[in-house]
Amino acid sequence: MTNNETKLTKKQIAILEAATDLFAEKGYAGTSTSEIANKANVAEGTIFKHFKSKKGLLLSIVSPMMVKLIAPMVKNDMNKVLDQDFERFQDFIRAMIENRKVFIKKNLPLLRILIQEIPFHPELKEQFIEHIGKDIFARLRQIVEHYQAKGQLIQTHPDTIIRIVASSIFSYIIARYVIVPEGDWNDEEEVERIIQVLENGIVARE
Repeated sequence: MTNNETKLTKKQIAILEAATDLFAEKGYAGTSTSEIANKANVAEGTIFKHFKSKKGLLLSIVSPMMVKLIAPMVKNDMNKVLDQDFERFQDFIRAMIENRKVFIKKNLPLLRILIQEIPFHPELKEQFIEHIGKDIFARLRQIVEHYQAKGQLIQTHPDTIIRIVASSIFSYIIARYVIVPEGDWNDEEEVERIIQVLENGIVARE
């Protein structure tokens, strides 16, 4: 969870683990350093000794996570889908949704923090764009152009299509696993409805 994990003390590990759990459960703003200290079974002053502030603690969790865990995992995981040549754009979307669902279920606490806090911390947003966004966006642009060339997508700017598709996928996934996971979800039907909406909006008619 840091740039040099082997040098973390037991107290630092306990603090980072406690903060991760609490930030994921209650959000950054809703978590106090005293709660983190209690959960980690350390003195509150120990947090400030090692991490300077609550913001420093957040960055100590998310920044290395972005560089060492999330970015490589996102890229490697998405490449499993991006490297395949699906006959239809709709099949590509189904595979992307399933891929993201599996990834998020495996990494829910850390991703919950990321989703919750990126809008409020510009430095996290910049890191996300730098370590994840640029490379993935370039690959997706190539894929959209591929399906445009096959006549399956309308001839508009690829970035517009990427944003529409990404917002549809992630709004479903965030609602499903972060906002209302206890809802009465029928995942298969939900995915097909998303694809239907995308087809009516961006897939070219023969």
